[in-house]
Amino acid sequence: MQALATPSRVRILGRLRAGALSVNELAGAVGMEPSAVSHQLRLLRHLGFVVGRREGRRVVYDLHDDHIAHLLDEAISHVEHVQLGHSVRGRPRTRREVTA
Repeated sequence: MQALATPSRVRILGRLRAGALSVNELAGAVGMEPSAVSHQLRLLRHLGFVVGRREGRRVVYDLHDDHIAHLLDEAISHVEHVQLGHSVRGRPRTRREVTA
């Protein structure tokens, strides 16, 4: 789950849900420098979230499989659920938890 703790990684994974992209295409799509995208992709690849395949002189990245897309959906849904102030472990959230 640490892979989803960084907003830039979530943006990258979210964009890759629409299809495979090169580092430069992905950088433009998520508003990051190519070097930063490359760094995040290296980590995501190591964790098994993305795969890269060579197409000529460039590497195109894609989600490893549909399970990653489902995991991303669940993580985003959970964050939205918590931000809306819904219960935590079956109890209502306290004001302190909501504002933290």
